[in-house]
Amino acid sequence: MSNSNTASDMSSYLAPEKRIFEYPKYWAECFGAAPFLPTTREEMDQLGWDSCDVIVVTGDAYVDHPSFGMAIIGRLLESQGFRVGIIAQPDWSSAEAFKALGKPNLYFGVAAGNMDSMINRYTADRRLRHDDAYTPGNVGGKRPDRATLHYTQRCKEAFKGVPVIIGGIEASLRRIAHYDYWSEKVRRSMLIDAKADMLIYGNAERPLVEVTHRMANGETLEQMQDIRGTAIMVKQPLEGWRGKDSTTLDAPGTIDAIINPYIDTTKTSSCEASNNAEPGAAADKRAVDVKDAVQTLSIKPMAAYEPVKGQPWFKTYAKLPSYDVVKSDPIMYAHASRVMHHETNPGSARALYQEHGTKNLWVNPPAMPLDTEEMDYVFAAPFARVPHPMYGDEKIPAYDMIRFSVNIMRGCFGGCSFCSITEHEGRIIQNRSEDSIIREVEDMRDKVPGFTGVVSDLGGPTANLYRLHCKDPKVEATCRLPSCVHPTICDYMGTDHKPLIKLYRRARALPGIKKVLIASGLRYDLAIRDPEYVKELVTHHVGGYLKIAPEHTEDEPLKHMLKPNMSSYNKFQRMFEKYSKEAGKEQYLIPYFISAHPGTRDIDMVNLALWLKKNKFRLDQVQNFYPSPMCNATTMYYSEVNPLKKVTRDSERVSIPRGIRQRRLHKAILRYHDPKNWAQIREALIEMGMKQFIGKGPQCLVPAETHAEASRSAPKAARGKQGLTKHISPRSQKMMRRTR
Repeated sequence: MSNSNTASDMSSYLAPEKRIFEYPKYWAECFGAAPFLPTTREEMDQLGWDSCDVIVVTGDAYVDHPSFGMAIIGRLLESQGFRVGIIAQPDWSSAEAFKALGKPNLYFGVAAGNMDSMINRYTADRRLRHDDAYTPGNVGGKRPDRATLHYTQRCKEAFKGVPVIIGGIEASLRRIAHYDYWSEKVRRSMLIDAKADMLIYGNAERPLVEVTHRMANGETLEQMQDIRGTAIMVKQPLEGWRGKDSTTLDAPGTIDAIINPYIDTTKTSSCEASNNAEPGAAADKRAVDVKDAVQTLSIKPMAAYEPVKGQPWFKTYAKLPSYDVVKSDPIMYAHASRVMHHETNPGSARALYQEHGTKNLWVNPPAMPLDTEEMDYVFAAPFARVPHPMYGDEKIPAYDMIRFSVNIMRGCFGGCSFCSITEHEGRIIQNRSEDSIIREVEDMRDKVPGFTGVVSDLGGPTANLYRLHCKDPKVEATCRLPSCVHPTICDYMGTDHKPLIKLYRRARALPGIKKVLIASGLRYDLAIRDPEYVKELVTHHVGGYLKIAPEHTEDEPLKHMLKPNMSSYNKFQRMFEKYSKEAGKEQYLIPYFISAHPGTRDIDMVNLALWLKKNKFRLDQVQNFYPSPMCNATTMYYSEVNPLKKVTRDSERVSIPRGIRQRRLHKAILRYHDPKNWAQIREALIEMGMKQFIGKGPQCLVPAETHAEASRSAPKAARGKQGLTKHISPRSQKMMRRTR
């Protein structure tokens, strides 16, 4: 959310001690930049290297482009003077592939790739995918399940004693005990399961640069315990840190006088803290019934410690319920998730401490966001912007998708409960300068083969958050709300799109640029606050269709998604149609929706389908809710309570479309126009007492059963057996019978 171009412009709470380009260069800078980071010993020899300082292992094909994690990290460390090698999609059956570049002088850096490996390999119905967009030829099976675990183990086997640092989205979103949808259980922190030496979460640049330089200067990872954005294993809480016991429901027990982790920390006076504190354990006898859930911590006082005025979170940590507790108690899991999500603002976050049996996890507060100069520095690296030559002419679909696009920012303050962007990249928008973005467009124009003058996207995680920020730096640095735009747009949130309009105009005026399209997801609730932006977008930057994501039409699902109601969509639609007409263009909105999201009932899906029919939408693609690690919606799915509210044993239960029958029904209803789904939808409508929506009328969702259909289904009905597809396992059949 910061709109600053320099570190000095940022809130003092968000300013780092050192910026990433202020470190003295490592001695190996004399080798200069490589055309591609080496993937073989032969390539190392060509560069004159006898060894690599850091070796990055990734589950993706190596594409030297700033949209690929291994390229960003590799080029960043190269700019610091380090020699970085890449091992891409190695054969994990043995350690041999991990020896390809020799022993790294400092450490292995391991990541599963740009996607969580489980999401990459399995559908929302847990079916195995047979493709992989991040692999040459779109071939599936080139990375293992939970790739970070396998790669780390093989690195350890290849060179004993070499530190392994894990990161990327897979490790980042599994940094504490987390529900795993594929095994249907709570798993330990990935740091522990991988047996890695350190986990770096979120955008890794700042902690990674610090760690690498300190290791190069002779420090061990054991000496680097308090680096922001890292997670480590400890025997006990770090010396000099004060603890807050958050192992009980709704009643964090005081160890030192610290504000409750749930409350708004902008209210720092003792009076306000007292008035806003939630009930204590004595007042809530229902709190916990799990062994060792309530315990005090013994902390040695720090003699020289002085709390920072106005910063009660300084040098404090929240003790989460242990892994042994949350793995067997969904309500306590929801509580732990709630506390963790309240500790994600880098300006005011506390560290987290969680016991895992005999092991203890320590998660330092998030790294400070990059300011604009630092973002420009990262994107100024000499990326080749194409896949490594070893792939020849093989297509890599993920690269083809972004080949002619430019990333202008990071982060999202939307906080959508089903999305992991906020948990991984943070709420604070990190912006590139206009000059930096324009240079990349020119570089792409001049360097990338096949460029025809059309920029496919000028955006980021969200298309129109560029330069949007909180109006009050202190509020920005201390706010703990999960979203800046729900249930309404915060009064502190700026909605001026003028910097983005200026960028659009400058980009499309460049020589050789025929068109600049916007393909990133659009926050239409913010866009309608600035009609000039909507007019600019619709007039110049829509290629016939504009994809937006209302996700649902009904209030109950939208409330659990933290998405705006349909009034915002309707207003944006009217503006879109008006400005399209004024521009003399025939353009269409393509809305995206999620089925089976927590908080969604069968009736909600029917109402959504009726809205689709009324508005003449027929969806070709439908996304069933996917419980990805650490998301608030995943916590709802597992615990059946809402972690966005205070968690108690009596918390209102959230409606969860859990059984495979119900999940497939919700998906089928969204595709009401497909005859394959009519029988299933009819059965559901009859069960719901909504027969009026079966027939030929304009208000009907599906036609009545034909004589031919009745004849085909009669024998099955006579036998009294449930019709099952060939894809349903015996276990899933049991789940289906339970949900009927």
